[in-house]
Amino acid sequence: MRLTPTLSRYLAQYYILNLLVLTVALMALIYLFDTVELLRRAADKPDVTLGEILKMSLFKLPEVSQLMMPFSVLFSAMFTFWQLTRRYELIVVRASGFSAWQFLTPVIAIAIIFGILQMTVINPVGSIFTQKYNQLQHSLLSKQKNEIAIFQEGLWLRQAVYLQDETDSAPSDDGSPQSNKLVPGYVIFHASKIKQPEWKLMNITVLYFTEENDFLKRVHAEEAVLTFATWEMKNVLIYNRKDVVPTRQDRFELPTSLTREDIEESFASPSSMSFWKLPGYISTLEETGFDAAPLRVYYHNLLSQPLMYVAMILLAASVSMRPPRMKGGFLLIVLGVFIGFLVFFLSNFLQALGTSRQIPALLAAWSPALICFLLGLSAMLNNEDG
Repeated sequence: MRLTPTLSRYLAQYYILNLLVLTVALMALIYLFDTVELLRRAADKPDVTLGEILKMSLFKLPEVSQLMMPFSVLFSAMFTFWQLTRRYELIVVRASGFSAWQFLTPVIAIAIIFGILQMTVINPVGSIFTQKYNQLQHSLLSKQKNEIAIFQEGLWLRQAVYLQDETDSAPSDDGSPQSNKLVPGYVIFHASKIKQPEWKLMNITVLYFTEENDFLKRVHAEEAVLTFATWEMKNVLIYNRKDVVPTRQDRFELPTSLTREDIEESFASPSSMSFWKLPGYISTLEETGFDAAPLRVYYHNLLSQPLMYVAMILLAASVSMRPPRMKGGFLLIVLGVFIGFLVFFLSNFLQALGTSRQIPALLAAWSPALICFLLGLSAMLNNEDG
């Protein structure tokens, strides 16, 4: 017997309603906890208003909510099947000659569509909100003035520095300024290639500017290494604004507050990258010399979401469709909740291994979804056909 369109639509609509209600409830809870945490972080910053805190929590909401999506799919499916079983609706459907695989089909189809929507629509929109959250966090909480970007031409960064004030100083007998006064300014730093893991940057250009955007000098170097609080450059040519002939130096140091972790985290945050831009950005990172393993794991994890959601449906069905007359239903539901949290920690653990290149990115991203799918499929085959 084929499942009628009316019954398929009823099952799909009932599951969609439960999925939306549970997702909204989880998002409201996440928003509340994020707001409290941001209020705690902003307690010693009186210039940060409550409205800005609420806005930051709203911008952060899509990033954290996407981590909770598998739980929403699992728990809403468990509640749906439990309700249908408790009201004997599934029992009537099965008594009419329909198998569990038939009435699971509409719910599985909704899970697949939801996974595709998260991958192609929710994730790109969420990445825009995450970028806005990062901007507000840097400007309001961390007060970070450094800006970093990566393109096919290499690494670009802007950092604040203190420059020697030569405008108001009286020159000495040899024409050099005597003032040691330091004034704020900034530099634009560019490197065309990065050699990992020693963090050796090649073909360096550094442009010095005042706060009023007046150009002061240009520095070229063959290579540079980021050490503690300095960029150490070798084989340097310095072009001062007032000099015709450049000055050559063997070594040159540029003070910096950046660390290697700051640079990596600034442009390799997976949640701030749209699904559609990830492949090109991964290629750009690898061409430049940076490690793109975190982004590659994140990209394949997004691709595996439809399979993960199908696995959640199968696991939910295997633990929540027990007839009311049979005992042990509550223990099975508790087991399903435990499996959900186990999957979450397993997924994070394998992704950490993939990020550190201890296992391939494909294995790290796809194995949790595949393992859950096989477990759910085995449980359903045992319940229905075993």
